[in-house]
Amino acid sequence: MPRITRLLETALYVDDLAHSAGFYDEVLGLRRLFGDARLIAFDVPGGSVLLLFRRGTTLTTAHLPGGTIPPHDGGGPVHLAFAVEAAELPAWEARLSEHGVSIEGRTVWPRGGTSVYFRDRDRHLLELATPGLWATY
Repeated sequence: MPRITRLLETALYVDDLAHSAGFYDEVLGLRRLFGDARLIAFDVPGGSVLLLFRRGTTLTTAHLPGGTIPPHDGGGPVHLAFAVEAAELPAWEARLSEHGVSIEGRTVWPRGGTSVYFRDRDRHLLELATPGLWATY
C-alpha cells in the first residue's frame, strides 16, 4: 500500500479573514506564505500549512491555471493542536496572557505530555501540546 508521509494542510473557516489572521500573526507568530481575498496560508514549522478560508468563499469549484479545487467549507468551532517543546510551554502561557488570551483547560497526559487549551478569535479550540501526548509524539 502507498504510504502517507505527513499531514500537509489544515483548514479553518472564518468570517473576518483579516481579523482572524491577526491572531495567528500577532499571538502565535506564524509566517504568512500567501494571502488573497479568499484565504491566508501560514507556515507551521515542521512542514505543515495552516489555511484560513473566509467562510463561504469556497462553496464553488475554484478554477486555477493548473486545474480545479472542489468546493469545501466548514462551520462551528473546530480543534487543532500545535506541537511545542516542554521547556517553552511557560513562555507560551505568558505570551498568551500578554495578548489577553485565556487558557480554558490544561491536561497532563499519562505518557508525560502536557496540553494547554485556548481559543482563537473565531472560537476554534487551539492546543499547545508537549511531547508525550501520543505514542507518536
